[in-house]
Amino acid sequence: MMKEQIILGIETSCDETAVAIIKNGRQIVANVVASQIESHKRFGGVVPEIASRHHVEEMTIVLEEALKQADVAMEDIDAIAVTEGPGLVGALLIGVNAAKALAFAHQKPLVPVHHIAGHIYANRIVAEMKFPLMALVVSGGHTELVYMKEHGHFEVVGETRDDAAGEAYDKVARVLNMPYPGGPHIDRLAQQGSASIPLPRAWLEEGSYDFSFSGLKSAVINTVHNAQQRGETIEPAELAASFQESVIEVLVTKAALAAKEYNVRQVLLAGGVAANKGLRQALEEAFISMQDVDLVIPPLSLCTDNAAMIAAAGSVMYEKGIRANLSLNANPGLSIEKYN
Repeated sequence: MMKEQIILGIETSCDETAVAIIKNGRQIVANVVASQIESHKRFGGVVPEIASRHHVEEMTIVLEEALKQADVAMEDIDAIAVTEGPGLVGALLIGVNAAKALAFAHQKPLVPVHHIAGHIYANRIVAEMKFPLMALVVSGGHTELVYMKEHGHFEVVGETRDDAAGEAYDKVARVLNMPYPGGPHIDRLAQQGSASIPLPRAWLEEGSYDFSFSGLKSAVINTVHNAQQRGETIEPAELAASFQESVIEVLVTKAALAAKEYNVRQVLLAGGVAANKGLRQALEEAFISMQDVDLVIPPLSLCTDNAAMIAAAGSVMYEKGIRANLSLNANPGLSIEKYN
């Protein structure tokens, strides 16, 4: 009988300190996340310096808790996977240095993982991947379509030219005086309203799978300001529903077109905004008619930043022989295509 592969994953790219342990690339035996949302809420966004300090305070606690939950010792671990980038450089450094210290102390292989590759591989915990596939990645800092012809091969076929979808959500939420993070609040509010306010959709030039949400965000801000100047009130639920419909229509339409053009067997949803109820529903409706394409949507617990996804991606990278030495550094602008 083959020995079980056990990977320990570390994720600190933004404001979650996370450690997870995964067996055979797909089975979660521990997934511990210490969130900092409460600390950043009063600032209306993540403060990098505060995030880094929290990671320093939480790292050992989260690591020990993960080992305890999994009931494994460091001797049982085959490799340590860690988010190398992209993300906040100070935050990434805490995870990278913790991983390097563990790898050095216990003589374990060190596997660098791209944060977005992690989000994509969160889906493998739910269902085995079928290639070729298309991943729709939607998060606070990223909106992109990633084509994969095999494990560990990433080709970005469309990306945001300005604001990411999650970023636009947070900025619109601020206009509506909602707390950070704004995405979940907009999503909930949108369910209560109807999309009655005309807002633009940025399709860009024909054949492009790129995204742009800056104009939409500006249109929402202008709509609110113009109404205020005229002494009119805009129903927040109507504005939230109109904004969300505009974002989702573009995301879903481009994902469906890309899936057809690239003749994929599977479409994966990935990233923090994958938790959005409206987006999940719209994708399910769009892909019902495409019988030869499987749609995989991860559970809410695997949409936001966590280390199980890093360990899942790390498992594949480990099998492909990807290793880092102790000179590994945080890389806030890391490209996902570097693994190809």
